[in-house]
Amino acid sequence: MKRSWSMALLALLAVALAALWWSTRTRVVYTTEPVARADIEASVTAIGTLQPRRYVDVGAQVSGQITRLKVAAGDTVAKGDLLVEIDPSVQRASVDAGHAQLAGLRAQLAEQQAHHRLASQQLERQKQMAADEATRLEDLQNAEAGFAATAARIAHLKAQIDQTQATLQADVARLGYTRIFAPMAGTVVSVAAREGQTLNATYQTPDILRIADLSGMTVWTEVSEADVRRVKPGMPVYFTTLGGGEAGAAPGSARRWKSLVRQVLPAPAQAAASAATGATPTPVIKAVTYTALFDIANEDGELMPQMTAQVVFVTARAEAAVAVPLAALALDGKGATARVLNADGQPEMRSLRLGARSRHQVEVLEGLQPGERLVLGEQRVGGGPDWLQW
Repeated sequence: MKRSWSMALLALLAVALAALWWSTRTRVVYTTEPVARADIEASVTAIGTLQPRRYVDVGAQVSGQITRLKVAAGDTVAKGDLLVEIDPSVQRASVDAGHAQLAGLRAQLAEQQAHHRLASQQLERQKQMAADEATRLEDLQNAEAGFAATAARIAHLKAQIDQTQATLQADVARLGYTRIFAPMAGTVVSVAAREGQTLNATYQTPDILRIADLSGMTVWTEVSEADVRRVKPGMPVYFTTLGGGEAGAAPGSARRWKSLVRQVLPAPAQAAASAATGATPTPVIKAVTYTALFDIANEDGELMPQMTAQVVFVTARAEAAVAVPLAALALDGKGATARVLNADGQPEMRSLRLGARSRHQVEVLEGLQPGERLVLGEQRVGGGPDWLQW
């Protein structure tokens, strides 16, 4: 009886020890994530500035004091509207002087034409008398010289009249420049002059104001040299503005404007600016950027000049793709691999063929199916006293 009790006690002790070992054994726990489908977007991000697609700087072509400035910033103007009036006193005096000089030359021309007719008559009489041998050769030659001289004076006066008329036309044009009209329809976005200000247009045209068509904008985007090769004309692009949420939208949501890349300027932004100003670029070590341009409609007027645009160029896009985190892949020169749990719950290595990738995800073209569990990490848990570690 005692032997039976002893055997039972030993059996119970063995079962208890086995249960204790099983519950405290060291085992591996895998952190996994199911493979699912998602939209993946590969992109290049940059910062841009909005400018009107069409604008014109209105300047003065004559010097003088501004007597009337009929518009202010924000005004809408039509093509041909009067914008500025400049004191026309000097230009009007030049026109009046030109008319007077032209009248004097025409009077001299009439006088010379009368002398020319007289010289022609005298020459005809001398020729008749010479035929009858009733005059001297010297008198005939004097008559011919007088006729030719009056003809030359008439030609000279006509040339002077043509020159004076050309000068007068230029003076009339300058007089017209004292009234400046809108060369295009649009909005006055800036005014750089005031009434009473004196303009000097001797060496360069002073700008007075800028008119822009705000119904269409161009985004000037600075792309780093590391990314510029990925940006191509015709590529989809979208941008948001600071605080550009739509009316009634949830807080923090920003409106997106979509377009296509129009062109990428071939010279860096710094070199283009130097070429425009004629300055020699200073050799300074700094980041090089290139300018990418794209246009956007602005019918609702939400976009304004000089706004900052947060631009995203979409270099590749895959919709409903088999997507996995980049952090879960092992990438090398030969390709990509990932660990996946098999049907027995054990990890196995898979070779993958990848497609489009974003900053955090990548499209898997071959090697994974939706629903499979991707191993992201592992952790050893459990383990009891040393006397239980067999």
